[in-house]
Amino acid sequence: MQLGINLGYWGAGMDADNLAVAQEADRLGYAVCWAAEAYGSDAATVLTWVAAQTERIDVGSAIFQIPARQPAMTAMTAATLDSLSKGRFRLGLGVSGPQVSEGWYGVKFDKPLARTREYVEIVRKAMTRERLSYEGRHWTLPLPDGPGKPIKLTVHPQREHIPLYIAAIGPKNLEQTGEIADGALLIFPSADHLEETAVKHLRAGREKAGQTLDGFDICPTLPLALGDDKDVPSLADTFRPYTALYVGGMGSRKQNFYNQLAQRMGYEREAAEIQDKYLAGDKEGAAGAVPHELIDQTTLLGSVDRIADRMKAYAAAGVTTLTLAPAGFTLDERLAALRAGTEALERAGLA
Repeated sequence: MQLGINLGYWGAGMDADNLAVAQEADRLGYAVCWAAEAYGSDAATVLTWVAAQTERIDVGSAIFQIPARQPAMTAMTAATLDSLSKGRFRLGLGVSGPQVSEGWYGVKFDKPLARTREYVEIVRKAMTRERLSYEGRHWTLPLPDGPGKPIKLTVHPQREHIPLYIAAIGPKNLEQTGEIADGALLIFPSADHLEETAVKHLRAGREKAGQTLDGFDICPTLPLALGDDKDVPSLADTFRPYTALYVGGMGSRKQNFYNQLAQRMGYEREAAEIQDKYLAGDKEGAAGAVPHELIDQTTLLGSVDRIADRMKAYAAAGVTTLTLAPAGFTLDERLAALRAGTEALERAGLA
């Protein structure tokens, strides 16, 4: 099992620290550094900046939002980043959610699976440097009855095949991801529930494509907080607002993928309570309603030995790249958490 690092969103006042974290991860031998985007910093600019100041670590988009870019533009960006980084780019895609898609980008959030499939097909075709033509339900290239003509990408990617990941949560999206992608980006993963909530759906998709999970990258992100095992409850409490935001407020009452995931993990009543309080404006109450067990199952908390035991469980569940989001109030604390990750991997016998 390899380790990755997730820098999250840029522009939160820790940008210089984030670069130092990426550089330390590069020095420690982490496999990939991911950057996210929502409606603030874009991932492409951040990844270019990080790639220019690191040497070996891959840089990946987690995610490029599908409603934000035409697929040909994504192919251009991917090819450029792969060229500039000398073959270190990983392309992560996702549909985002209805609030961002419709509220920020003005793109209707409908038929996300079909749109994702067409998007991936166009991106892959564009990056082969063939002349681009495509006829689908959501995209037609070139547009008919106009001056457009099939054009081919002029940039040469460093590699013929750039690894393509999809951020997936729901069963149908996970199955399609297994069918059409090279890897899956997961959030709020519990090793105890991973087979039921994710892996079995990814496996079904791979089988539809006539393949197995061999070579497919299962890549969840987990916050990591280093401390004594006796302090695990207090460490978990620091993630209550984060969990409450996603389970309670990331989406509408009817369409919150993270809330649905918590329900599939057995927290139906608690997920409903968190959402009710969050949407009523009681964010503190929503955070207080998050069960300790849910936080502990979806983070890495405590001593290096405890984290090593959890890493073994994730590896046994099928994880191939474990992406860490090291927590800390200072840069030194985040760097210490980062180093603890590599030490835990070694103690687990997974390095």
